[in-house]
Amino acid sequence: MINHKSISNKLYTYWKNLGPGLITGASDDDPSGIATYSQAGAAFGFSTLWTALLTFPLMAAIQEMCARIGIVTGEGLTGTIKRHYSKSLLYVMILFSFPAITLNIGADIQGMGAVAHLLFPQIRAELFCIFFTLMLIFFIVRFPYRKLAAALKWLCLSLLLYIIVPFMVHINWLEVIKCTFIPEFHFNKLYFEILVGILGTTISPYLFFWQANMEVEDVAQKKQQLIVNKFILKNMKKDVDIGMLFSNIVMFFIILTTGDVLFKAGIFKIDTVEQAALALKPLAGNFTYILFAIGIIGTGLLAIPVLGGALSYIFSETFGWIGGLDKKFSEAPWFYIVLSISLIIGLSLNYFGISPVQALIYSAVLYGLTAPVLIAIILHICNNKSIMGEFTNKRYANFMGFLTLIIMSLSSFGLIYLLF
Repeated sequence: MINHKSISNKLYTYWKNLGPGLITGASDDDPSGIATYSQAGAAFGFSTLWTALLTFPLMAAIQEMCARIGIVTGEGLTGTIKRHYSKSLLYVMILFSFPAITLNIGADIQGMGAVAHLLFPQIRAELFCIFFTLMLIFFIVRFPYRKLAAALKWLCLSLLLYIIVPFMVHINWLEVIKCTFIPEFHFNKLYFEILVGILGTTISPYLFFWQANMEVEDVAQKKQQLIVNKFILKNMKKDVDIGMLFSNIVMFFIILTTGDVLFKAGIFKIDTVEQAALALKPLAGNFTYILFAIGIIGTGLLAIPVLGGALSYIFSETFGWIGGLDKKFSEAPWFYIVLSISLIIGLSLNYFGISPVQALIYSAVLYGLTAPVLIAIILHICNNKSIMGEFTNKRYANFMGFLTLIIMSLSSFGLIYLLF
């Protein structure tokens, strides 16, 4: 006889043990990411579904290294770089990271505001943007990491909406399986741009910093001594793998939905998340449209604290400020000031005439320039015994890391070539 109480208790315990990896993976599917996946589905149908099988192991490998750096060193990626590498490298990193992340935040805020306006057309999108920005600043500053992390974990569930949506429309699942396991290529500029966009969206530099710092905060909140052993690293890897798998499953289903509904209806061009949501309404029904739109708002609320938090960690560790989401504002004022400024600048981009599409292009270029450099540094750290001790990379981690480095370098060169 099945003991339902025992199963539910095990599931709750399993859910409770999930942490930074799940939040990091889920935050990767932010409104700007959803726009990219919607573009892929609308432009090429199911042809890019196979990319989810490619990006998952690449993401998991790099994020596991970042998490391991945080656990082993007891400090974030920026702090580790500062301690063992040239300081000029940190300043160059800030030079690229600050505009890239604020542009990404701006695109996400505008996407959330536009979608909320679609659901409640009597309220202007600009007012929704202001509301979401101020609400996020208040909650991030007001509540400690423990409560914030719990809220972020529950917001991850909003992404399940995108897994539900495809089952509300008629889909040829044999075609889906074929396109998933047999890559289909279109040798044209747009297809290559989509592939580069997917790689840049899934393997983003801000996630590297966030992951490492979150592992440090997670250990601190659990009041554990930072004594590293294989059990801790095994649990961390499981958390990271689940988070990255969740992220890629959501990406897969967004491409699936837009590929089945929009592509087949002849809607091949989608530039923003609100266009994707609006296009679904007459084709897939009101309920599908509402689920898609609510999911966008939920992912924005999840991703923006991660984006702003990553930037604050970079600044705090670079300049030696006290920082961390577990600190009160009075204990770490500059940490929260940087975070708040990044959200306010992101909000103001629209008033400077920078559209969400432009913001995404600019941030993609900046991410593209920094990602290969950071991946190379992460690989060097994880193979440095003086930093990592006995917990350096194994053969598989190095293989996946160098494969990611090669693919992201080619992607970056391709992106710059296409744009300039």
